Amino acid sequence: MNKAAVIEQMAKDTKLPKTTCKDALESFIKTVEKALKKNKSVVLTGFGTFSTMKRKARTGINPATGRKMQIPAKKVPKFKPGKKLKSIVK
Repeated sequence: MNKAAVIEQMAKDTKLPKTTCKDALESFIKTVEKALKKNKSVVLTGFGTFSTMKRKARTGINPATGRKMQIPAKKVPKFKPGKKLKSIVK
């Protein structure tokens, strides 16, 4: 399901115009992005938690050449599903 399909489904479920649903979804995405940029978590009880984590620097292998290379440490986004979401997927 892509972004357009999500907007379409939101419009059907809420009986709101697609433009309103699109604006709401884009606002939600921007809110999550801003929070993660500030190292804050976004907790949606039952659905899950958006957060960031630090990956340590590590040694990897370049698949094209087979040479070892150093992969630098970095901060990455993370999503942990909530209990309710896990039970729905089962």
